[in-house]
Amino acid sequence: MDNEKYQLFNKSTEFNMKLDNKYADITITSQSDERNLDGSSQWSYAQSDYTTREESQVQKKMQGVKYDSYGKATYEDVMGNTNKGSSYWVSPEGEKFTLTWAADEEGFKPKGDHLPVAPVHVYELPVAPVHEYVLPVAPVHEYELPVAPALPYKRTGAGY
Repeated sequence: MDNEKYQLFNKSTEFNMKLDNKYADITITSQSDERNLDGSSQWSYAQSDYTTREESQVQKKMQGVKYDSYGKATYEDVMGNTNKGSSYWVSPEGEKFTLTWAADEEGFKPKGDHLPVAPVHVYELPVAPVHEYVLPVAPVHEYELPVAPALPYKRTGAGY
């Protein structure tokens, strides 16, 4: 049984090596990796086929949501990562691609000329019809409220 597992692993490794050997002539021409005590970092590499990639990240105070055991949400400041970077590569057909991106509290925002763009639709918004007529006015009733007759009043008690 163990021998079968080894043979299966060995065959899959040979298969992966054959795939990897397709790009054996591509080498790393430069590489950097910097990690800082404040949590920020940046790294990059370049290859002999002109492929490049660089990325940096910084820790930033953001508004976070915390849920208690009852599911009530409270908002508080938390530390989060903001990333930005770029990649450049040339396709086998010779087409050049550049991709840049940023990721922060607003989400992931990639940019590149090769990325699909949603079509822009021009809609003519419907306009509500205008009716030209005089609106009725509620009648105003003018009348006097009856006043209760005054009752005779006489002061009584000590001192009067």
